[in-house]
Amino acid sequence: MANTLSLSSSSLLHHCTKPSSRINVKTKIKASLSNSSTMATNTPTTAAKVVAPAIIVGGGRVGRALQDMGNGDDVLIKRGESVPLDFPGPILVCTRNDDLDAVLESTPKSRWSDLVFFQNGMLEPWFQSKGLGDADQVLAYFAISKLGEPPIDGKTDTNPEGLTASYGKWASAVAARLHAGGLSCKVLEKGEFQKQMLEKLIWICAFMLVGARHPGATVGVVEKEYRSEVSSLITELEAAAAAEKGIVFDGAMEDRLCAYSRAVAHFPTAVKEVKECRFLRT
Repeated sequence: MANTLSLSSSSLLHHCTKPSSRINVKTKIKASLSNSSTMATNTPTTAAKVVAPAIIVGGGRVGRALQDMGNGDDVLIKRGESVPLDFPGPILVCTRNDDLDAVLESTPKSRWSDLVFFQNGMLEPWFQSKGLGDADQVLAYFAISKLGEPPIDGKTDTNPEGLTASYGKWASAVAARLHAGGLSCKVLEKGEFQKQMLEKLIWICAFMLVGARHPGATVGVVEKEYRSEVSSLITELEAAAAAEKGIVFDGAMEDRLCAYSRAVAHFPTAVKEVKECRFLRT
């Protein structure tokens, strides 16, 4: 009988997202660009794209990919640099979750409403603690294995239209940028976005934790060889999230999450940025 893996339901919404580290903010960047308008639909087209210039915080895989999707007018903010005050447009935050406190400190408060967060996880408690309210977010269902490699869109056999979604003031501008890079992106209202955000968090928790039990396993291997373990964990986490947030998920969550794992089957599994997490084996 295969081993099963479960995670204490009370910890689902309170780990993997707590910002803690600091960035040394010294460098000031000054830039000035005219505003660009943009329209976005869910499916990329072959027509010329108008991509709004943006400040991109974080020079890792996602940040560099977003910069490549632009028109060359973006400003890339690296570790130790401050967000400029006089550059109009969205501020795309592509750092690790535990760098978010430092990112906020390096951003003028008058620009906080332009922040767009690409991080996974339940960020709402942190938003509330910082007075950010309903901050803009992006649910990125695409995978970038290495710096400089093109992203792989998370289109699946259950969701061929794509799963990536954006929410908030700059949602359409973000969607236009992703479309320019050949990726799908839909613009959602808050309630629907929250459901899909929690579903992505459940995917991360379930597949990364099962993968951690089987060193070297990719998400594709977890889906194919350890399906019973990951299915059990998805069921437990879905129930915990529904009870905690008072929402009803769409049916067949397991099928959707396993389909996404097949779409990015090469992606490695790892447990990162977890301060306190208990594994219970039965």
